[in-house]
Amino acid sequence: MFVPFFETLRKTGIPVSLREYLTFLEAMTAGLVTYDIEGFYYLARSAMVKDERMIDRFDRAFATSFSGLEAITPEQVLESVDLPKEWLEKLAEKHLSAEEKAEIEALGGFDKLMETLKERLKEQQGRHQGGNKWVGTAGTSPFGAYGYNPEGVRIGQKESRHQSAVKVWDKREFRNLDDTVELGTRNIKVALKRLRQWARDGAEEELDLNGTIQATAEHGYLDVKTRPERRNAVKVLLFLDAGGSMDPYIKLVEELFSAARAEFKHLEYYYFHNCLYEGVWRDNRRRWSEVTPTWEVFNTYGPDYKCIFVGDASMSPYEIAYPGGASEHWNEEAGQVWLQRARENWPSNLWINPVAEKSWGYTQSVGMIHEIFDGQMVPMTLQGLEAGMKGLIR
Repeated sequence: MFVPFFETLRKTGIPVSLREYLTFLEAMTAGLVTYDIEGFYYLARSAMVKDERMIDRFDRAFATSFSGLEAITPEQVLESVDLPKEWLEKLAEKHLSAEEKAEIEALGGFDKLMETLKERLKEQQGRHQGGNKWVGTAGTSPFGAYGYNPEGVRIGQKESRHQSAVKVWDKREFRNLDDTVELGTRNIKVALKRLRQWARDGAEEELDLNGTIQATAEHGYLDVKTRPERRNAVKVLLFLDAGGSMDPYIKLVEELFSAARAEFKHLEYYYFHNCLYEGVWRDNRRRWSEVTPTWEVFNTYGPDYKCIFVGDASMSPYEIAYPGGASEHWNEEAGQVWLQRARENWPSNLWINPVAEKSWGYTQSVGMIHEIFDGQMVPMTLQGLEAGMKGLIR
């Protein structure tokens, strides 16, 4: 039944082989994905796409082959008697809290759960209006959570939604990036290889082919010559934006971080949040207790380091332009002052932005960071990384 899908992939220009298609069928036969559209998508993509640059083509081919799946409504799902109990329970998890489900289980079990879920879905078809209390939720008050105000103070909200709060009074814990992630890093490594400055060091451990040929010809017998292995001598200093609006890009940045750790022998990194200020940190679990002064970083790593910032640059403009504008602490000096110092300290610098380049113009802070870096901002795409690496070696 998946032959038309396979043919569509080939017509779209994706070089999927018969072996990869058979691997996909084996995975389906083994039951790795059952009644899970999202899981089916990722299984098909991982089996038949080996180049990240083909993901967009795959998405279009997938949409063409399986158009109509997204049109199935929750009500239609609930009315289908052939769907397994486990799938319906997963649907319920998206609409009912743990407390609600526990209460329903106590009252009537699965049937009651499905009945309540169906009623909830009908109730949520209309738009819910929030209030404008002094401190509230889902409204337009400048103080509160889960609402909208372009210059508000966020209180009691788990994570950012509009990336526009002026102050955030919640101490959040940000997860460290996993530099051991390997999935999807292959093509990123290829892009990072543009940033190379070869040097020979260490013991003689690499075959010198040209020297061996010449010595053998001169001496009349096999004379093997070796030489120190060439290594990438580039020194890289990474500043990684963590938490808040960067949460959707964690996996992508992890892949970049993992590729950088594998590619560069001399790599140092620090975390920051939104904009560079007077302190950075190595461990997000200790970001409040073990802060490294930014001046110390300036004095530790010389101008021979390539400085790379990774962040979405999406924040309140006050965080960049004014003292005291930082969202989580009082900064004595504006963020732009620290960014300019960093660029002066490390003349070879770059800002990598995971946000799609076509969307940069809609966020004022992105434009401000772009201007501070004199246009040295690239999107976190393979093409963007290659262009950025070329710019760093000039």
